[in-house]
Amino acid sequence: MEKIKKNPSKLNFSNPSFGYNKVEVSPKRKINSFDLLGNIAVVKFPREFSERKKKIFAKNLLNEVKAIKTVIEKVGKIKGRLRKFDFKHLAGEKTSEVLYKENNCVFRFNLGTSYFSSRLSNERKEIALNIEKDNNVLVMFAGVGPYSIVIAKNSPAKKVFSNEINREANKYFKLNMELNKVKDKIEFLPGDIKKIALKMKESKIKFDVIVMPRPQLKDSFLKEAFMLSMKGTKIFYYAFCGMDEISLVIEKIKQEAKNNKRKIKINQWKKAGEIAPYKIRLRVDFIVI
Repeated sequence: MEKIKKNPSKLNFSNPSFGYNKVEVSPKRKINSFDLLGNIAVVKFPREFSERKKKIFAKNLLNEVKAIKTVIEKVGKIKGRLRKFDFKHLAGEKTSEVLYKENNCVFRFNLGTSYFSSRLSNERKEIALNIEKDNNVLVMFAGVGPYSIVIAKNSPAKKVFSNEINREANKYFKLNMELNKVKDKIEFLPGDIKKIALKMKESKIKFDVIVMPRPQLKDSFLKEAFMLSMKGTKIFYYAFCGMDEISLVIEKIKQEAKNNKRKIKINQWKKAGEIAPYKIRLRVDFIVI
């Protein structure tokens, strides 16, 4: 993509297949949050951007990238356990429903009611490649099903149990199971994971792999993960932190394991994307021993 140094209305996008890009709009300021989901472009503008400049940018984006049919502005931060964000239509078709493809899967969802990040496409693929034959997998905070469905369709897992509390997301999750023809491989578990974990504990249900792409909340939900783990269970745990806070997250995991009378081994940690200046999405891979 060409960098625009003087006039933000003259855009030249050379690669319409991007999922995330940066466009320089002045020597000092950048549009630093740009997602392409299906035919919808989601843009986060610098604070000083006027409504006129936003409209110009959006209209030129439609003209330059034919795959884009709608441009919306992300307003504010993703909020709460349901992970919703406010947005404003800028140009093109007035819709917030997306049809998105990745990892040999297709997903339909509504940006106004369900969280989805295209930036985690490689994460989902990487975790699917870590699933072994006949593994029973639990995905917490599953949303419209990206982790669950990518794993079900691209791994030799025996069964993928999928949990989400957002009712609107669950409606799309059911649809996405049908679209990807994985209904026979996924166990749908809607509702509060805390209550569901207690019921599964009573039934002595344990998992080989637990995936936790959790929202940015104070509760780690590790208590529930340890409740449903056994010796050899692999856990993929996501957290949000500053680069200087990584060791604190790892120590917290170790402490929660100790509190729940579990021994663990940290296999690795990795940066799974930036979410703000100096703040990252961290993934910690560990195993119960």
